[in-house]
Amino acid sequence: MTSRESLTEYVSAFTHSLVEQGVTDAVISPGSRSTPLAYACMKQEGMTVYRQIDERSAAYFALGMAKASGKPVMLLCTSGTAAANYFPAIVEAYYARVPLIVVTADRPHELREVGAPQAINQINLFGSHVKWATDLPLPETENQLAFLSRHLHRSVRNASSEPKGPVHINVPFREPLRIDFEQVYESLGEIAHFGGGISLSADSQAFLQDLVKKEKGLLIVGEMTAPMPEEFWGFIRNLDWPVLADPLSNLRGNVPAEAQHLIIDSYDALLKSEAFKEDMVPEVVIRVGPQPVSKPLTLFLAAAKPEKYIVFDESPMLRDAQSVVTHHIQASANSLWKMPMDTGNANSYREKWTAASALYWEVVSRHCQEELDEGVLAKLFFDRLEACDLIVGSSMPIRDVDTFFKATERDVMVYANRGANGIDGVVSTAFGVQAAKQRPAYLFIGDLSFLHDMNGLIASKMQETDLTIVIMNNDGGGIFSYLPQSQEERHFEELFGTPTGLTFSDAAKMYDAQYAAVETAEQLAKALDQPKNKAVKIIEVFTDRQHNVVTHRKLWSRFNEELATQ
Repeated sequence: MTSRESLTEYVSAFTHSLVEQGVTDAVISPGSRSTPLAYACMKQEGMTVYRQIDERSAAYFALGMAKASGKPVMLLCTSGTAAANYFPAIVEAYYARVPLIVVTADRPHELREVGAPQAINQINLFGSHVKWATDLPLPETENQLAFLSRHLHRSVRNASSEPKGPVHINVPFREPLRIDFEQVYESLGEIAHFGGGISLSADSQAFLQDLVKKEKGLLIVGEMTAPMPEEFWGFIRNLDWPVLADPLSNLRGNVPAEAQHLIIDSYDALLKSEAFKEDMVPEVVIRVGPQPVSKPLTLFLAAAKPEKYIVFDESPMLRDAQSVVTHHIQASANSLWKMPMDTGNANSYREKWTAASALYWEVVSRHCQEELDEGVLAKLFFDRLEACDLIVGSSMPIRDVDTFFKATERDVMVYANRGANGIDGVVSTAFGVQAAKQRPAYLFIGDLSFLHDMNGLIASKMQETDLTIVIMNNDGGGIFSYLPQSQEERHFEELFGTPTGLTFSDAAKMYDAQYAAVETAEQLAKALDQPKNKAVKIIEVFTDRQHNVVTHRKLWSRFNEELATQ
């Protein structure tokens, strides 16, 4: 067998094994050393290839696809610093539990650590931020294809097993790097996989059935990237507890009318009231998914220290940043929804939450008629969404969703990168979500976060897309104006406000995007209603950071006053 034949066989086995394991999407950053695998991906039946020139954006694009689809996505780059540019998205994928198959091409062993170009130490490059890493052998005339297929099997199973996450496969190649496109590959057989779902044990079911009879109980739902199953709605109706729905729980959209009184979407505002918190200390808390975005909720639970705080987490590494969890049930949340339950009696504790939440939205409605700030504009935007996906930036955008996105029957799924809570790569993630879901997508993002990943817009040149980007441009880091350091005027603007003075009309022109600049509610409504005539539509909304702080606090103060009279 010639070197070209063995190389072709090797990379063909590689891509064939991935497709057999369910990895059908590959995001490729062009480069030389990865040529054999890039060719193999293009050749491989059943594999869809996406291209992204910038490695950092490519990684976030793949992250968005994997987050939205729930399936592992292959990410491929050449050797050297190209691999290092994947690191931010890999960190996000690790903490957000998103499955990625990160494949880095490498120089052969004899060119490592000897000053060869584009050769860095890629072994365990991503350290503890991947679930598993391996350095594969070079292709050779007598390829060990069984070994190769089993390593790929291990990689995909590691990425797909709970908790999901990224794995790293380092693949060295010698030159020449060309393959034979006509060479036929016949698999000797792949490993079959039988998944084993984790269900409730008899002991945990008995334990829970006793607890759900309590009146003062909270069900907290953190980030969920898939719609809730039908069993969930029956479960919460029987439970009749307040369901505190994180903005990423995907319980803010697709909520049946008969269940909306159970969804508490305003808890972040409610828990800013000291009197309300004192009255509403729970006896039992059940949480599924990661800890929600809301800081008031985090502080409330840390101070309340419920006697029973149960977390459902398939991983032995349960998420409990406040060290207040008392019981860890290592099972899927879906097993909870399927648990047999008796229909409960009317719950006065839940009714108080529902009444307070209804009051909050009445106050918000009046606030929106009297004020004009970032939150008012955000609510106008959220209220017009239908049959789409909403991708949200960190810092203020995700908090505006928490504060102003009211639970609705409308079909809106919400996504954000909250594994590491960074502002990087959000534009590329949005393109990835849209590519996976294949329906209109909206990105809600701040000016600094947009600037950080503006080159992600090049994705619109590589494949078809349908993305509308709403940029809240308050000329800097708006979130810091709400934090204690804003009280120290010295160096605040230089270190935290970080105004750039930039607007993005020229960026829209550069990437051939439809563009509108707005300052008022009427202008925003008109821009949103304007027919979309290009793949990307950018609406830049100009607001004032200090005014936003004043009006937000005015809203919270007004609500606290009215809540105190109830």
